[in-house]
Amino acid sequence: MFIARVIGEVVSTIKHPALRGKKLLVVEKLTEGGEPTGDSQLAVDSVSAGEGDTVLVLDEGTSAALVTNLDNPPIRTIIVGVIDSVDIED
Repeated sequence: MFIARVIGEVVSTIKHPALRGKKLLVVEKLTEGGEPTGDSQLAVDSVSAGEGDTVLVLDEGTSAALVTNLDNPPIRTIIVGVIDSVDIED
């Protein structure tokens, strides 16, 4: 699980049947302080996130299957929440 910022959207006219109707977003991982790491990846959107949103991302196939309610989907990385703020206490 990691925090990321949505930096773009991928448009695909041909998709695996399990991905039909699902938005594919490019997310960039963030540090604890909210700074971009430069590491980006593709994630399936399950919460209607948009470009610029800070999101919570699961990066594990079994969790993606639970979120999508699909048996063995071809999904590893999925956005499961839009984050309003992060507070870190010392």
